Amino acid sequence: MDFTASFGQLQALSNLFSLRDQEEDDLEEQPDRRTFGLNPGQIGPPKGANRTDSEKPTDTKQIWAEDDVPEGSEFDDIWDPRQQPEYEILFKQRVGTEDVFLGMNRKDGSTACCEDMVIKIKLPDCKPADVTLDIKEHFLALRSPIYKLGLHLPHPVDSKNGKAQFITDTHTLEVTLTMKRKFDFINFA
Repeated sequence: MDFTASFGQLQALSNLFSLRDQEEDDLEEQPDRRTFGLNPGQIGPPKGANRTDSEKPTDTKQIWAEDDVPEGSEFDDIWDPRQQPEYEILFKQRVGTEDVFLGMNRKDGSTACCEDMVIKIKLPDCKPADVTLDIKEHFLALRSPIYKLGLHLPHPVDSKNGKAQFITDTHTLEVTLTMKRKFDFINFA
């Protein structure tokens, strides 16, 4: 076996061993200290660091603010035996003749020029009356006796205005939502 190492590699190896010796010396000097790893007291910000006023919970009995909990986490249930349905996310543009034939607007085929998000969810053996749909700004939750879907959306959407249509021939639920992205005022000016 041919083993060759450069001077830099040998120096790095030497430094690793010298750090280990220093830790052992520190351990011998402090017999009360039993662990050097991460413990619950070391998790989170240092004790001296305080939250800013915007990060503090308004109620003093709360242990975290609403913004600390990710949207849709209340729907995550790993013990739920219902299966996740097949779905696909499509993006849709609102185009007119001036866009298609004359190219007057700055629209192209990219998703940056799309205004709507269409989510197609296949729900075989499901009736429209059995489906419960809840839409938040970043999360879509669908529940039925057979299926459950908790979907984190790729872009924020307008949760108040949307359209859902159940197509009975294909047993597909089509949900159309308008996106609220940060720079849409530039893309659609």
